[in-house]
Amino acid sequence: MTSTSQQELIRFLEDRFACAQACTECARACALRASLVDPGGTEEQELVRRKGIMCAEVCDATCRVLSEQNTLDESGIRIQLEWCRTVCLESARVFDGQPGAEETADACRACARACTEFLQTLG
Repeated sequence: MTSTSQQELIRFLEDRFACAQACTECARACALRASLVDPGGTEEQELVRRKGIMCAEVCDATCRVLSEQNTLDESGIRIQLEWCRTVCLESARVFDGQPGAEETADACRACARACTEFLQTLG
């Protein structure tokens, strides 16, 4: 039988890993989506390209924060997770209007959910 603190630690590690994994998947999907848009296209295409690049960078940074030993305290991790969640949700809304970008929007929403769940684990 495991103690409450062991169960909490296990949940913390599982949620942290799930969040890092969702960030990696989202970063990959967003980088791919951005690469499919020609620079110098319409204003809407440029927005899709910029959001894809920004979301990929934020998700990549969040994954690094969660997977590497770093100097961020809990407050810093919270700020990073909130930023990632916000950027992912904004990006998903932009991708919703694009043909063929449904999977990218889904990856963004899954990442936002994983960030939310990890934030709840942090308490």
